[in-house]
Amino acid sequence: MSIVIVDYHKGNLLSVERGLVGAGADVVVTDKADVIRAADAVVLPGVGAFADAAASMEEMGQMEAVRAAVAGGAPFLGICLGMHLMFEAGTEHAPADGPLPRGLGFIEGVVDAMPRTDAAGLAYKVPHVGWNSVEFSEPNSLFDGIAPGEFFYFTHSFVAPPSVATIAETVHSVTFPCAVQVPGRPVFGVQFHPEKSSDAGARLLANFATIARAARAGSAHADKVAENPVASKE
Repeated sequence: MSIVIVDYHKGNLLSVERGLVGAGADVVVTDKADVIRAADAVVLPGVGAFADAAASMEEMGQMEAVRAAVAGGAPFLGICLGMHLMFEAGTEHAPADGPLPRGLGFIEGVVDAMPRTDAAGLAYKVPHVGWNSVEFSEPNSLFDGIAPGEFFYFTHSFVAPPSVATIAETVHSVTFPCAVQVPGRPVFGVQFHPEKSSDAGARLLANFATIARAARAGSAHADKVAENPVASKE
């Protein structure tokens, strides 16, 4: 079982690779659409701006390859910008007179700029950079062994909209989704950088590797049943 990290030519992916290897995963870093399409699991890291990343991914055939991998059951983890790209569209670096750049479309909604003031008019620094707490009330396999209120490292200027996919939130000028999951599927996104978030981040990456291994084992069992349904019942 290997986890594919998507390289869309926008930055250094070594810290994400290192974090997953440290979590016990076999990792492949690639920009090749055919490798992404066949992945056991996919990680889309967070480097650059929405429009630039989306354009690069489309040009290299990666958008459709990621969609195909996820449609085939591959677990997915989007990190920071990678989480933003899970949504339908984003305004970051969008052209003034054209359509909004399109994302993967796993979750409805548009990713937009983080407000610089809260509801009371108090100013906040944007980009939001540094450690902040992550709050969640429902248990989730991605946060197994991680307590609500744990601190993770953030660096971003844009935020995803609230949706049925929200599984955790953080506050900075506004309350925003800091983790999402496509309902009923092992398709996750996190706004923070687990690879820069010390022990809590390492645990989250290990949890994703566990989710990926479980999905691979389930897929292998299903393939075995399909090939020999009689023997599988014995």
